Amino acid sequence: MVTQRGRRDAADSPGRAPRRPRRPGTPDADNAPTAEIPAVPAGRNGDAPEAVRAKSIPEAAVARLAVYLRVLSGMRDQGATTVSSEELSQAAGVNSAKLRKDLSYLGSYGTRGVGYEVGVLVSQIERILGLTRQHKVAVVGIGNLGHALANYGGFPGRGFPVEALFDLDGDLIGVPVGGLPVSHMDDIPRICAERGISIGVIATPPTAAQSVCDRLVAGGVQCILNFAPVVLQVPAHIEVRKVDLAVELQILSFHVARRADDAAAADQGNSGLRPHGAPSENGNGRRNGSGPDGGREMVVRS
Repeated sequence: MVTQRGRRDAADSPGRAPRRPRRPGTPDADNAPTAEIPAVPAGRNGDAPEAVRAKSIPEAAVARLAVYLRVLSGMRDQGATTVSSEELSQAAGVNSAKLRKDLSYLGSYGTRGVGYEVGVLVSQIERILGLTRQHKVAVVGIGNLGHALANYGGFPGRGFPVEALFDLDGDLIGVPVGGLPVSHMDDIPRICAERGISIGVIATPPTAAQSVCDRLVAGGVQCILNFAPVVLQVPAHIEVRKVDLAVELQILSFHVARRADDAAAADQGNSGLRPHGAPSENGNGRRNGSGPDGGREMVVRS
């Protein structure tokens, strides 16, 4: 559940004067310059401006920023230099108002009639997501899923090089997968500390997941991506993201079933079969339910 914070409208707040209407020519989220990011003062604890800005972004918006970055990176690779909020929102699957709100957390505003600068947005989002530096990844559990993750070539290019692989199977220990030899799970704390692993991926059976998690935390891993269908117990400073593929498939199953029900109802309404309660021909060549004076007559139900 995402906690949403916001200000009450001035007109609804007791003791406060109503908010004045915007004056003509006042910049809004579409016509302020994009190239410059407004300065953000350091926090009370001496946090850097980027850290202060990052703390103010809701988690749901962070997830959408990652989607925007993927879309924008593709546009940049195709040679695009600017993009409108409507184009970007359609490509990302969100409405344009929400997109402009999300981008305003970065201090980025589009120019009316021009849109957003693609390169500027990419660099801003990468900086706020912490992608200006690499995050070394360890994959634990080299089964079918772990094998695929270890061989996936998209991670290094996005700043997530896989630097360590672990498993319990003696037949896998020392065998290279994706160019890396598989190490034993008992060595997780030592190897993760030595190689500076910051993200651990758990792709083990559920019975082993908590033990693996404890070893990753002991090795200094700060964030864990968990594919095992269990809830992990971690210290407060550890961030865990859970990916339950079975749950995702069940959610998709719901949508498939709902659409099938809608299609069946539509087919019944559009078919030549007379549904229950529909008027039928009577002996006088008129349809029941339509009297000679336009009034209602008896409806014959079959």
